[in-house]
Amino acid sequence: MGAKASLDPRLTTADTATNILAGLCQLADEAGISCEPWLAGLPLTRAQIDDPTVRVSYRQASRIVEAALQAMPQPDLGLQLGCHQNIGNFGLLGLAMMTARTFGDAIGIGLQYAGLSGSLMDLEFDTSDPGAIAMAAHQRAPDDHLLPFLCEELFASTLMLCRGLIGESFRPLRLELTYPAPAYAARYDEVFGCPVRFGMPRNRVLVDAAWAEYKLPTYNPVSAQQALALCQAQLPRERKPSELVAGVRRLVRERLRENPRLAEIAAELHLTERTLRRQLADAGTHYKAIHDDARSERAQDLLHEGRMPIAQIGAELGFKDAREFRRAFKRWTGVAPSDARGAKAFRHG
Repeated sequence: MGAKASLDPRLTTADTATNILAGLCQLADEAGISCEPWLAGLPLTRAQIDDPTVRVSYRQASRIVEAALQAMPQPDLGLQLGCHQNIGNFGLLGLAMMTARTFGDAIGIGLQYAGLSGSLMDLEFDTSDPGAIAMAAHQRAPDDHLLPFLCEELFASTLMLCRGLIGESFRPLRLELTYPAPAYAARYDEVFGCPVRFGMPRNRVLVDAAWAEYKLPTYNPVSAQQALALCQAQLPRERKPSELVAGVRRLVRERLRENPRLAEIAAELHLTERTLRRQLADAGTHYKAIHDDARSERAQDLLHEGRMPIAQIGAELGFKDAREFRRAFKRWTGVAPSDARGAKAFRHG
């Protein structure tokens, strides 16, 4: 990947859920393989990989996938991982699709909120074939060595999701892939149960258009609205953080009680303090703002819980005394901690 590609915000923005990475770690656990070496040099831990709120960049995710492919050299690893998936693995997105009125509605929801699934490919509807609806997948980066794994995982997990919605009898019309047929091509036939064509112009799966009007037995209008609202709430409302900023935020949040300094966070990221300060400035922020935001959010969470004395909350955030915490909280929010605790309408941004 060239220098220009590495600066592409689609590759360096931390907006990808860790579903695929968590699945790979689970396969490694089952095989007795440690996945800790895959994370070397990255501001990520295994616990964060399993955290549904954590987001990583494509560049970080692809690096972990490459390490996993080297550690688990089964040629059909993508198919294995995809076939392990079910609606439950898709979380809120799976619930929103289950409670949709029709299969066509469910597919539309899946594509609209595909970012919540952790997919490492960009997806879109393709209606160029009469009588069929298709989902086409596009690479974000020219990582040809990863393409078979990414397509296998994507299309196999999508198949498992569709069978969860409709039943085991569901079969696509055909699967088209741009890369040459691998030595284990027969495995594709076993998994998908439809014609599979390699060396095609696009990566896509085609489904009989008649399925679009199929009424889902799990349709529930109330649950559907609630699930869609929750999916919408998970979409970013502000500029997405760069992978560096996201990594700094995670480290700060984990170490709030220690009141970490910029130099300490830089060391965790294997950067000099000067380099980290410059890179944060290039991303439009600075360390104090990230530190204050993390402290403010955690303080408000603890105040809303209402169980911890204000002085203890300050200590949890790394303040030496309660007065220092009170002054800082007033500066962040415009109100005193005691007033925030008593105000039911109080919310942090």
